[in-house]
Amino acid sequence: MRVFGIDCGTEVTGFGVVDSDDCARQPRLVCKAMGAIRLDKSRPLAERLDQVFRDLTVEIERWQPDTVAVEEVFYSVNAKSALKLGQVRGVALLAAARQGVPIAEYAPLKIKSSVVGYGMAQKEQVQFMVARLLELAEVPRPSDAADALAIAICHIHTAQTLGRQEASR
Repeated sequence: MRVFGIDCGTEVTGFGVVDSDDCARQPRLVCKAMGAIRLDKSRPLAERLDQVFRDLTVEIERWQPDTVAVEEVFYSVNAKSALKLGQVRGVALLAAARQGVPIAEYAPLKIKSSVVGYGMAQKEQVQFMVARLLELAEVPRPSDAADALAIAICHIHTAQTLGRQEASR
């Protein structure tokens, strides 16, 4: 299974591609790619959204994932920031939908629980565990890419759990 994770942001949108290698004697996760789309805050919002759409489309076409996983909207005190983030998230969902790739959405608590085992984990703990689970020499940079990898890992863990439950019925 190949999962393309997206961590939406108004300044930086991270992405990460993780394969689940279940054919090996010991199943493992493999990081295939990670990166970040850096947005110039001085450009109009419509141009930044277009950049996110175009760049994500290129990466989704390149990596041909089985699923795209995105973090669900979280509640923010600042309504204006939440609205802008929602627009970036909408563009990310559109990029995946236009490629015909199934989309999975996960709450931040679910992602942290899946990767760290604790829903209130700190950002550094998530990054450390992402590096550990993917057998990376160092913590993925930028943090937005690490978060995108965490979202992809969450989807793989969830799919594996659901698969085991189905098999035991």
